[in-house]
Amino acid sequence: MPDVKLSIAGRDYFVACNAGEEQRLLELGAMVNATAHQVTGGARGLTETRALLFSALMLADKLHDAGGAVRADTAEPSATVVQSADTLERLATQLENLALRLEN
Repeated sequence: MPDVKLSIAGRDYFVACNAGEEQRLLELGAMVNATAHQVTGGARGLTETRALLFSALMLADKLHDAGGAVRADTAEPSATVVQSADTLERLATQLENLALRLEN
Protein backbone atom coordinates (compact mmCIF):
# COMPACT_ATOMS: atom_id res chain seq x y z
CA MET A 1 0.00 0.00 0.00
CA PRO A 2 1.73 3.20 -1.15
CA ASP A 3 2.08 6.31 1.01
CA VAL A 4 1.35 9.68 -0.56
CA LYS A 5 2.79 12.91 0.82
CA LEU A 6 0.17 15.64 1.04
CA SER A 7 1.14 19.22 1.84
CA ILE A 8 -1.78 20.92 3.56
CA ALA A 9 -1.62 24.34 5.18
CA GLY A 10 2.16 24.26 5.33
CA ARG A 11 2.50 20.79 6.85
CA ASP A 12 3.28 17.48 5.26
CA TYR A 13 1.11 14.42 5.90
CA PHE A 14 1.72 10.89 4.71
CA VAL A 15 -1.47 9.04 3.81
CA ALA A 16 -1.70 5.41 2.76
CA CYS A 17 -3.82 4.54 -0.25
CA ASN A 18 -4.47 1.66 -2.60
CA ALA A 19 -2.17 1.16 -5.57
CA GLY A 20 -3.31 3.32 -8.47
CA GLU A 21 -5.07 5.89 -6.25
CA GLU A 22 -2.00 8.06 -5.73
CA GLN A 23 -2.82 10.74 -8.30
CA ARG A 24 -6.41 11.01 -7.13
CA LEU A 25 -5.28 11.42 -3.53
CA LEU A 26 -2.81 14.13 -4.58
CA GLU A 27 -5.63 15.98 -6.36
CA LEU A 28 -7.89 15.70 -3.31
CA GLY A 29 -5.05 16.87 -1.08
CA ALA A 30 -4.63 19.91 -3.32
CA MET A 31 -8.34 20.65 -2.87
CA VAL A 32 -8.01 20.41 0.91
CA ASN A 33 -4.91 22.61 0.83
CA ALA A 34 -6.69 25.26 -1.23
CA THR A 35 -9.63 25.18 1.16
CA ALA A 36 -7.30 25.41 4.17
CA HIS A 37 -5.71 28.51 2.64
CA GLN A 38 -9.18 30.02 2.14
CA VAL A 39 -10.03 29.30 5.76
CA THR A 40 -6.80 30.67 7.20
CA GLY A 41 -6.50 33.67 4.87
CA GLY A 42 -6.40 36.65 7.19
CA ALA A 43 -7.60 34.71 10.23
CA ARG A 44 -5.30 35.18 13.18
CA GLY A 45 -5.25 32.81 16.09
CA LEU A 46 -6.89 29.97 14.18
CA THR A 47 -5.27 26.75 15.39
CA GLU A 48 -4.26 24.06 12.95
CA THR A 49 -6.97 21.81 14.37
CA ARG A 50 -9.69 24.39 13.81
CA ALA A 51 -8.36 25.24 10.34
CA LEU A 52 -8.57 21.56 9.36
CA LEU A 53 -12.01 21.28 10.93
CA PHE A 54 -13.31 24.31 8.99
CA SER A 55 -11.68 23.01 5.82
CA ALA A 56 -13.43 19.66 6.24
CA LEU A 57 -16.74 21.42 6.88
CA MET A 58 -16.37 23.61 3.78
CA LEU A 59 -15.57 20.59 1.62
CA ALA A 60 -18.46 18.64 3.13
CA ASP A 61 -20.75 21.57 2.35
CA LYS A 62 -19.58 21.62 -1.28
CA LEU A 63 -20.05 17.85 -1.48
CA HIS A 64 -23.54 18.16 -0.05
CA ASP A 65 -24.44 20.88 -2.55
CA ALA A 66 -23.01 18.83 -5.42
CA GLY A 67 -25.02 15.81 -4.31
CA GLY A 68 -28.19 17.89 -4.38
CA ALA A 69 -27.39 19.09 -7.89
CA VAL A 70 -26.83 15.51 -9.03
CA ARG A 71 -30.12 14.36 -7.50
CA ALA A 72 -31.92 17.21 -9.21
CA ASP A 73 -30.50 16.24 -12.62
CA THR A 74 -30.75 12.46 -12.43
CA ALA A 75 -32.29 9.83 -10.28
CA GLU A 76 -28.92 8.13 -9.82
CA PRO A 77 -25.46 9.75 -9.47
CA SER A 78 -22.75 8.61 -11.83
CA ALA A 79 -20.07 6.18 -10.67
CA THR A 80 -17.50 8.99 -10.83
CA VAL A 81 -19.56 11.20 -8.52
CA VAL A 82 -20.08 8.33 -6.07
CA GLN A 83 -16.36 7.48 -6.10
CA SER A 84 -15.43 11.14 -5.61
CA ALA A 85 -17.87 11.46 -2.74
CA ASP A 86 -16.54 8.31 -1.08
CA THR A 87 -12.94 9.48 -1.43
CA LEU A 88 -13.75 12.95 -0.06
CA GLU A 89 -15.63 11.42 2.86
CA ARG A 90 -12.66 9.16 3.69
CA LEU A 91 -10.30 12.12 3.50
CA ALA A 92 -12.60 14.25 5.66
CA THR A 93 -12.76 11.46 8.24
CA GLN A 94 -8.97 11.19 8.27
CA LEU A 95 -8.68 14.97 8.72
CA GLU A 96 -11.23 14.96 11.54
CA ASN A 97 -9.37 12.12 13.27
CA LEU A 98 -6.11 14.02 12.87
CA ALA A 99 -7.71 17.14 14.28
CA LEU A 100 -8.91 15.20 17.31
CA ARG A 101 -5.44 13.77 17.90
CA LEU A 102 -3.88 17.22 17.61
CA GLU A 103 -6.32 18.61 20.17
CA ASN A 104 -5.39 15.92 22.71
